[in-house]
Amino acid sequence: MLEFLAHHSKLIDQIGINALLALSLSISLRAGSLALAQAAFMGIAAYVSSIGAVRLGWNLPLAGLAGALAAALVAALLALPIGRLRGVFLAIATIGFGEIARIIEINWPITGGAEGFSGIPNDANTLWIYGTLALAGAALALFGRTKLALAVAATREDENAARGVGIDVAAVRMGTLVAGAVLAGFAGTLYAHANFFITPGDFGFSRMEQVLVMCVIGGVTSSLGAVVGAVLMTALPELVRFLQDYREVSSGAILLGIILFAPSGIAGLWRRFS
Repeated sequence: MLEFLAHHSKLIDQIGINALLALSLSISLRAGSLALAQAAFMGIAAYVSSIGAVRLGWNLPLAGLAGALAAALVAALLALPIGRLRGVFLAIATIGFGEIARIIEINWPITGGAEGFSGIPNDANTLWIYGTLALAGAALALFGRTKLALAVAATREDENAARGVGIDVAAVRMGTLVAGAVLAGFAGTLYAHANFFITPGDFGFSRMEQVLVMCVIGGVTSSLGAVVGAVLMTALPELVRFLQDYREVSSGAILLGIILFAPSGIAGLWRRFS
C-alpha cells in the first residue's frame, strides 16, 4: 500500500486539487450561474501565493490566505460588469476574462512571463491538500442545511420567483462567484506549492474545460458529484494507460456513455438507484 501511494503520489495530489477546483465551480452552478472563471481565479492565487512565498518568505498558510483573498477580490470586481449576463453570454464573458488574465500573466515580468515562475517552496503535501478538501466539503455540507442554500436553489430554478419572495438574486450570484473563487484560490496555491513551477498555460481554457466536464460528469448541483467527477476524470487517463494509442478515444467513449445514460451525472444516477 505504501509503495503504491509513493509511486502515485503526484496523481493522488492532483486528484485532490482537481476535486477542490471542481467544488469551486459547483458553487456557482448551484445558483444556475455558468461562470467559467475558475481557472483564472486559480492562476491569480497561484501567482500571488508563489511570489509572496519566494520574494517575501510567506509560509503556506499565509500564502494560501493571500491567494484566496486576491481571487475573491478579483471575483467581486468581476461580478459588477457581468452581473446582468446569463447562460452562454456569461460563459463567454468569463472565458474572455480568463484569457485576459492569462495574457497579463504572460506579459507581466514579475510572473516570469511565458517562461514561468520557478523556485516555489514544495510544502503543499498530501495532508495539506486533502485537509483543505475535507474542510471545504464539510463547509459546503453545513451550508446545504442553511436558509441561504434555499435562496441559492431558488435563484437557480426561477429568478423571478426568487425575487418575488424577497431574495436578492444579484447578491446570491455575486456571493457564489466569490465563494467559488476562494476555493479556486486555495486550489491554485496548493497546485503551485506542490509543483515547484507554474506557467500561464497551466491556467488556460483547457483546464477550465476539464473542470466543467468533472462537474457535468459528477452532477452539476452536487458537491459529492463534483468530487467523484474530479476523481474519475483525473484518474481515467492512468486507468486506461494499457490502451496506449487508444487512451483518448476510450476516455471520450466513457465520457459520452455517462452523458447519454446518466444526464444528471453520477450523483443523479446514485439517487435514482439508492
